[in-house]
Amino acid sequence: DDGFAAYIEPLAKEQAVKGLRQVLHGSTPAGYCLRDGFVRGVRKLGELGLSFDLCMRHAELPDGAKLIQAAPGTAFVLDHCGNPPVFGDLTAWKRDIDRIAALPNVVGKVSGIVSQAKDRSWKPDDLAPVVRHMLDAFGPDRVLFGGDWPVCTLGAPLKDWEDALAQIVADLPEDRRRKLLHDNAIRAYRLS
Repeated sequence: DDGFAAYIEPLAKEQAVKGLRQVLHGSTPAGYCLRDGFVRGVRKLGELGLSFDLCMRHAELPDGAKLIQAAPGTAFVLDHCGNPPVFGDLTAWKRDIDRIAALPNVVGKVSGIVSQAKDRSWKPDDLAPVVRHMLDAFGPDRVLFGGDWPVCTLGAPLKDWEDALAQIVADLPEDRRRKLLHDNAIRAYRLS
């Protein structure tokens, strides 16, 4: 929007505002995040020291990679593990996650995946391939946990999601678990 700069500049001065997110997996058409005005707005966020959370359909992760490359001065957070088909074929998703994780200005958020278990019986092993790939692709310093409450309750109570993640990452060294569950979020969202 042509008026975006005037809208965001005063908000960027607010200490509590760290970044923005526009849900792109709802009613927005494929390719929406690559429109010139959208890219300009995301670049403006970087100029103001704000981040942008990418929340998109897994089939559009290649568009997300293009947006990240088009705005190298903006920090990105890829929400919900890129919305993978948790209970389906992860081949294309893994390839696209690897491409995004290779970009230096993005971190991955392990969130949102348990909501796909709506009306389905699941166990931590069902979620583990997605979580482990995120950990491997982004590495110990660029992946963080997100509870996704209350949306996670579509698939399980928050406590069940937290317990499942704890089981999945139980074999990681304590410092890596602390980065995933705390330190990386503090850094990515510039918290104190």
